[in-house]
Amino acid sequence: MDTKVIGNGSFGVVYQAKLCETNEMVAIKKVLQDKRFKNRELQIMRRLEHCNIVKLKYFFYSGGEKKDEVYLNLVLEYIPETVYKVSRHYSKSRQTVPISFIKLYMYQLMRSLGYIHSLGICHRDIKPQNLLLHPETGVLKLCDFGSAKHLVKGEPNVSYICSRYYRAPELIFGAIDYTTKIDVWSAGCVLAELLLGQPIFPGDSGVDQLVEIIKVLGTPTREQIREMNPNYTEFKFPQIRSHPWQKVFRSRTPPEAIDLVSRLLEYTPSLRITPLQACAEPFFDELREANTLLPNGRPLPPLFNFTEHELSIQPNLNSILVPRSQAGNTPSEGVGGSGTVSQVASANATTDQPEQPPASELTPEGTQPQPAATDMA
Repeated sequence: MDTKVIGNGSFGVVYQAKLCETNEMVAIKKVLQDKRFKNRELQIMRRLEHCNIVKLKYFFYSGGEKKDEVYLNLVLEYIPETVYKVSRHYSKSRQTVPISFIKLYMYQLMRSLGYIHSLGICHRDIKPQNLLLHPETGVLKLCDFGSAKHLVKGEPNVSYICSRYYRAPELIFGAIDYTTKIDVWSAGCVLAELLLGQPIFPGDSGVDQLVEIIKVLGTPTREQIREMNPNYTEFKFPQIRSHPWQKVFRSRTPPEAIDLVSRLLEYTPSLRITPLQACAEPFFDELREANTLLPNGRPLPPLFNFTEHELSIQPNLNSILVPRSQAGNTPSEGVGGSGTVSQVASANATTDQPEQPPASELTPEGTQPQPAATDMA
């Protein structure tokens, strides 16, 4: 197997490799396995099957240089580009990403979030670097579930997660009982960044991040602070008025885009719209028109191949989400898909029962770590 390093970090290393039998390119994420804990990323990846989420093909364990070291290797589909790289390409030439691409990317991101949130899973690290792109087809896939967690109401979570520019204010306030709405805030930051050509809240530290947010949204009210973290209601903030959204963005920014940003970047988590409500927003209406093509003349990727599970999340939105031209198709055929077979999932959105894994387990003899019952924060 030919491999080359394409990424690394505190988690481990990511390799690009070619499968000998099929000549297929894959990405292999290699992480040191702590024998005291179950690997949450593996557990979550085995549950997920969606056209806008990177697919786990296989996983296996391997030994390390030290005697007791065990590495978990996640074999994932390989997708060459990211929204981050595309955005940088445009900003280097002092341009912004074309609005048609922004619609395409954000719609698919929101659809992926609608799916994982319906399962109770929060990604907790939404940022342009974690949005993979097929340049020719326009397909976007969410990747890197290393910070993801199934959130359970009443159970505490760590607040120091998510990359700084995309951290929801409740995380900066140290909340430990947050919801999947932290991903919605992050998605709003991604949308604003694509429209602006630079991060909307470029803080140098956690506190500075809050200052950047206040500069745009104004000082949060006592009630808004209480909603984010009740322990901070007596904290004295400088009183700053909100900056009108129309003045944050350049004059030619579509009003529907600005309106969507304002609905995602709300201080009060419960007032942020859901991902599927975002998909139904007028900003994405162009994608629902029957004759819309990619700028390269190719047809749009499958955007409306909703599964029965997806259609059961917020059924009141289905009349908007499913374009009229696609309304006759059944979920099992894939609404608006190009031959994509839909997986009919349970309509019970928050169940956490293990499912039949889509990936094969390839476990070399003698390297199986002992799973423990404890779980990380």
